[in-house]
Amino acid sequence: MAIFATLAVLIISFLLNIPIAFGLILSCLMYFTFNNSFSSEILIQRLISGMESVPLLAIIFFISAGILMNYTGITSRMLRFSTVITNPLPGSLAQVNVILSTLMGGISGSNVADAAMQSKILVPEMEKKGYKKSFSTVLTASTSLITPIIPPGIGLIMYGYVGNVSIGKLFMAGILPGIVLCICFMMYVHFYAKKYNLETDSSIKYSTKDFLLSFKDAALALLLPIIIIGGIRLGAFSATEAGVIAVLYAIVLGMFIYREMKVKQLILSLKETIQTAAAVLLIIAAGSAFGWVLTLERVPQKATELMVSFVSNEVLFFLITLIFLLIVGMFLEGNVLIIILTPLFMPMLIEYGIDPVHFGIFFIMCISIGTLTPPLGTIMFTTCGITGTRFEEFIKESWPFLLLLIFAALLIAFFPSISLFLPNLLGA
Repeated sequence: MAIFATLAVLIISFLLNIPIAFGLILSCLMYFTFNNSFSSEILIQRLISGMESVPLLAIIFFISAGILMNYTGITSRMLRFSTVITNPLPGSLAQVNVILSTLMGGISGSNVADAAMQSKILVPEMEKKGYKKSFSTVLTASTSLITPIIPPGIGLIMYGYVGNVSIGKLFMAGILPGIVLCICFMMYVHFYAKKYNLETDSSIKYSTKDFLLSFKDAALALLLPIIIIGGIRLGAFSATEAGVIAVLYAIVLGMFIYREMKVKQLILSLKETIQTAAAVLLIIAAGSAFGWVLTLERVPQKATELMVSFVSNEVLFFLITLIFLLIVGMFLEGNVLIIILTPLFMPMLIEYGIDPVHFGIFFIMCISIGTLTPPLGTIMFTTCGITGTRFEEFIKESWPFLLLLIFAALLIAFFPSISLFLPNLLGA
């Protein structure tokens, strides 16, 4: 009875648009109201213990590093480098959109920040080149989904923390899927540009010298993901310590090398970090308490038994999981789904013999797709709000991208080597 009342309160909270963290806390309070075996003080203990973890510091540090990077001049340098390397390709500016998302994903770790930045910078320029505003907006929103699966994606850290999965291995596992997704988008842009005759004959020619100069400017920023992965692999530091390195690297880069970040901007970036990190950690604390309730009621074990009794193999499991995540991703924010669903999926992975690192990349990618669809659609709202695109136009233009993303998710699901090649190679 208690667990049904808990879930009912949670669903009602979602329908009433109560902030997710408070909805989770209210549902936990309902559980303690119906279950007299525990005092409500345990809820406070569970909330606090949910944040008492060293790996969670990685989230704060990488959020801070991503925000600091916005003040260092890295974006303009990355944009220049992307423009040079995509210049010979059809639809070169749209190709820049794809490449820039991939490169910035290895620095910021935030798909919302990536989408907002490119909506302001690239979409107006793409319109001048003849691209429809709706296409440019959807492309920007879709390519930002590369960010969560490329290190140091915040989603990877949260999944690793909740599921007790190596964050270092998740970082390595996300590199090739991110590249695969980048290639898929570039191929689609190539055919789209050919079909509509967009930038098929570039009038600007860049020399080898231009390439080397643009690479030199972007090289220090491009080194960051290499330092993170390399340091973790060599055992020089943990994933949490890598976050500290990223913050220090961003400060040195912005204040002493590029010299585009002043003390005032440093203070602003730290304030922004506190606000963002507080919101994320509050969700984690509430989700931790809710996860404890689910574990106490053996919900993960019962869900696993139910799934195994109806689903006989891992292929069907992946298909059902994909459909389920696409649906719930339309209504719930990705970080919340990671907190709530990861404990439910872990016992199932054991039953089907699925590597949790492989599943983590698939899982995060599937829930990210929901950010492009109504009614929640955080990336959809962000990009449309900045570019002024109507939601109806966005939805109409987005279906090829949704199909492309679903195809990429299935590719990652059914070819585990895409995710596991680097972790297995570098972990040997």
